[in-house]
Amino acid sequence: MFITLEGPEGSGKTSQIPRLADALRAAGYKVLTTREPGGTLIGDQIRKVLFDLGNKAMQPRSEILLFQASRAQLVDEVIRPALAAGEVVLCDRYADSTMAYQGHGHGVDLAQLAELVRFATGGLKPDLTLFLDIKPKDGLRRRDADGNWNRLDDYDAEFHERVYGGYQKLIAAESQRWEVVDATRTPDEVAADLARKTLARLQSKERLV
Repeated sequence: MFITLEGPEGSGKTSQIPRLADALRAAGYKVLTTREPGGTLIGDQIRKVLFDLGNKAMQPRSEILLFQASRAQLVDEVIRPALAAGEVVLCDRYADSTMAYQGHGHGVDLAQLAELVRFATGGLKPDLTLFLDIKPKDGLRRRDADGNWNRLDDYDAEFHERVYGGYQKLIAAESQRWEVVDATRTPDEVAADLARKTLARLQSKERLV
């Protein structure tokens, strides 16, 4: 099963993925965790370029293509082999981030963007997407406090509001694929909710097989 975590900056995805992986392993599942951009040697090099605050001159089209290059490598090198081996794959961000950030955030044509995403992923879509819900201003305040500010964080508040609104449209369009988790609670409460919802989906899928 392919599971992705999405959300605004500072929503806690990166810190929650190891906890979710541990909960799934405790329930008997084989789990692989990865991230976007990155997750491969090539992808990690692209990640440095994308997040470097020195690259503020980067154009949206360049940003989009770099994300797709990293994603294509990750899908073929890591995600598909793990799924073929029967593992549960947890990925910190995936294609929905492109639609939310570059599509709704930058205002890039969504149909063109969807075609690029399909090319990069080979049509691979998540079985479940967990959205860690926090208002952009609150998430950015967390990011600023933890000292991990990057080039994408540095876009203006209006950009991040458009991204958040884009996520709401994505969730509404495919509500059966998404689970929304309140990320403003304590880390333990969020972790418990993520584990509960993910295990319920895994068990439901197993009953259908």
